[in-house]
Amino acid sequence: MGDNRSGGSAPTVLRIVLGRRLRTLRERAGVSFEDAARALGVTPLTVRRIEKAEVGLRIPYVRELLHRYGVPAAEIDGFVSLAREANRPGWWHTFRDVLPEWFSTYVSLESEAGVIRLYEPHYVPGLLQTQDYAAALLRIGFPDTSQEEIDRRVSLRLRRQDLLEKPDGPAVWAILDETVLRRPVGGAEVMRAQIDRLVESLARPKVRIQVMPVSVGAHPGAFGPFHHFCFGSSELPDVVYAENLTGAVYVDRPEDVAAHLEVLDRMSDQAEPATRTMDILRDLRKEL
Repeated sequence: MGDNRSGGSAPTVLRIVLGRRLRTLRERAGVSFEDAARALGVTPLTVRRIEKAEVGLRIPYVRELLHRYGVPAAEIDGFVSLAREANRPGWWHTFRDVLPEWFSTYVSLESEAGVIRLYEPHYVPGLLQTQDYAAALLRIGFPDTSQEEIDRRVSLRLRRQDLLEKPDGPAVWAILDETVLRRPVGGAEVMRAQIDRLVESLARPKVRIQVMPVSVGAHPGAFGPFHHFCFGSSELPDVVYAENLTGAVYVDRPEDVAAHLEVLDRMSDQAEPATRTMDILRDLRKEL
């Protein structure tokens, strides 16, 4: 890979980490955006975009910035090696034809997280969907899309589920509204198979599912779905993801992340205990 790669693809987690580290080094050195930009012969906006992982880590820029920040030469070489690795596309790069740029970041976070906690009021989370359930949802979401593209999108979703097979894959703790399990997607047969998949998922030691009964009424997470990613590393703080119709928001300010985590904890207390989930799923299946 050449040193001048600009990196138009969405960032991997490693690129996000290194962008944050560059920001920290700049701030510790007391260097402003303007001073860093002058060292590179670029605009301050370019430096901001490097730190926010919105562009690839051009190796000459990285070397110059680290030198400007007073980083020892021996450490610069190690950082540059990581930068080259960070610029490599993730496995999902092969699905870039059907993967929105904003969602590529999500897949990267999902792939590297140690724990994923989420609240979903509408549909079964992608990591736990069956092929037919996923296809039915995607046909609704992309009504004018060809069957070939739908199949590609389904393949991407199923590929993401490989995470659950990995010994070092993330623990998944999902809180689902009861309406998720009652909302018919693809017909009764598809829903029965989907509930069976959830039952099977509960056998995995790193999957935990709680159901929020409709009878609870209003609760702290009723404003919409969101996912919390924990990486177990001081290099990358926790991140919260919230999706909308045409894009997504990634929240990493500690106070904002803490607010979302507090809501998850409160909802966990209000939802049915995880020990009840198996019985709830089996009862719902009988109704289909």
